[in-house]
Amino acid sequence: MNKQQLIGSDKSDHTMPEASNNLSINVGLSACLAGHNVRYNGGHTQSKLCLGVLSQHVNFKTFCPEVAAGFGTPRPTMRLIGDPKEPRLVFSDRDDVDLSAQLKAGFEPQLAAMNDLDGYILMKNSPSCGLERIKVYQPNGHPHTLRTAGLFADALQKTYPLMPIEEEGRLHDSRLFENFIIRVYAHNHYRKEVIEQPSIHNLTQFHSSYKFLLMAHDQKKKRDLGQLLAHHSQFDLDQLIQDYFSLFMETLKKPASKKNHANTLLHLLGYIKHATPSAARQHIVSVIKKYKEGLTPLSTPLTLITHYLSQHGSDYINTQRYLNPYPENMNPIRNYC
Repeated sequence: MNKQQLIGSDKSDHTMPEASNNLSINVGLSACLAGHNVRYNGGHTQSKLCLGVLSQHVNFKTFCPEVAAGFGTPRPTMRLIGDPKEPRLVFSDRDDVDLSAQLKAGFEPQLAAMNDLDGYILMKNSPSCGLERIKVYQPNGHPHTLRTAGLFADALQKTYPLMPIEEEGRLHDSRLFENFIIRVYAHNHYRKEVIEQPSIHNLTQFHSSYKFLLMAHDQKKKRDLGQLLAHHSQFDLDQLIQDYFSLFMETLKKPASKKNHANTLLHLLGYIKHATPSAARQHIVSVIKKYKEGLTPLSTPLTLITHYLSQHGSDYINTQRYLNPYPENMNPIRNYC
């Protein structure tokens, strides 16, 4: 059985449903989203999206910073007060005791154990785990206009700035969900194929496999990444690998637009234009146009092009991760993008 691991805990009752395959991608998850009774009221906010869909593809490692800090469950509610740039954690019904140091003492030793994660899904609106828009209260009881991240979420982002991190609530948007999954798999591929096996050859092979996915996200940054590789002799290999990784993950962070997807699909079509009948090419172009106009999902032109690429495309084209950025049995996501 594939078990969900609770980082920083030896509790044996926190297990995930049995997965359908051997999972090698680890993703962090706020423990309350996994159904663990760690909320302030002794309950949870179990996520069907995480447990019912993603648990079949990734191995979740769960963590609750408030429990790790010894606050216990149930516990009084907490909130952030003071300067939004350096907020303090206090109990909601009294603000004379600063709980920030206790919370940080609970999660800081665990941050190093998260270096094998390829993504993290956090609970929204939490003063510890909220990724953004967390209220910071003033002495008059009103929140500041400026919002912030929860204390644990902020530390997690600073420790692992390239890791894909999202709030569970935002993943119910299909475009954000697909973008998160693409980044999780890309992060994993880079760690396994380049960082763990550092060489110019492996970095070049990686870049080659992601060229069309990069094109769909940002053509300028795709060219910038290509220029990094073209001038690789000017860089120390370790620095080059880190610089490439930073720009690569930055490029994928913003979801690809319909315009960029359409342009990428037309580029793919160009590789098989001489082997595809004229009528078929015109039909594919018309379907791409419908997708660009929002009349059909991305999966429709992709399916058509993939069909012809499988018959007439080169190995270079057919190994493009743009065509299969995540496991094939997750492809229905693209029916909504």
